Amino acid sequence: QLNMAKKKEEFLKEFKEGPLQFKPTYKFDLDSEVYDTSEKKRKPAWTDRILWKVKNLSEVASKEGEFPEEENQISVTLNNYVSHMSYGISDHKPVTGTFKLEMKPLVSDPLVVLSAEGEWSAEHDVLIRYSAAPELPSSAWDWIGLFQVTFRHVKDYVTYAWVEDDEISSSRDSKEVYMSASEIPKMGGEYLLCYFSNNLQSIVGISEPFQV
Repeated sequence: QLNMAKKKEEFLKEFKEGPLQFKPTYKFDLDSEVYDTSEKKRKPAWTDRILWKVKNLSEVASKEGEFPEEENQISVTLNNYVSHMSYGISDHKPVTGTFKLEMKPLVSDPLVVLSAEGEWSAEHDVLIRYSAAPELPSSAWDWIGLFQVTFRHVKDYVTYAWVEDDEISSSRDSKEVYMSASEIPKMGGEYLLCYFSNNLQSIVGISEPFQV
């Protein structure tokens, strides 16, 4: 029925499915791996299925004149597609799929290049030097955060500096921002700096790791 519907229904034609390498997942007697023994004697069927498709964002945007059509920004690979026969609370057996997603960066070069200047320790104020690309939509609410190299989220910062309020020098090529010694971790360790853009709501530059 699904294969027939995919041929007829336009919205289903772009959906993909992995190979059915497991036996039908419906209909079972409860708490068993025995197919329907009731009076209806329903035929086993691959009722539970996983279909997917990738929306080509580049193609959509190109139709609206935002940028030229390109290859998909996201590719999806099905790693496995299996049923789980050990579950018995339903007359269906659950099905799961594991996928690998690969995302092409929309920007190949960082919008901000930044570095920790000199020796960093909790004994004195420290300096950050950065330069921003002309196309960066900068904001007074942009900030630079100090993160451990193992950070997992933008909110994992140890401390931060406002790029405007804490600026101490500016030139055509770069700017300098300071962080107070009182905010620097006394225990030290390996850290990096991240520039957060308020307008883009994302990190747009990451420094090389350095020691504190």
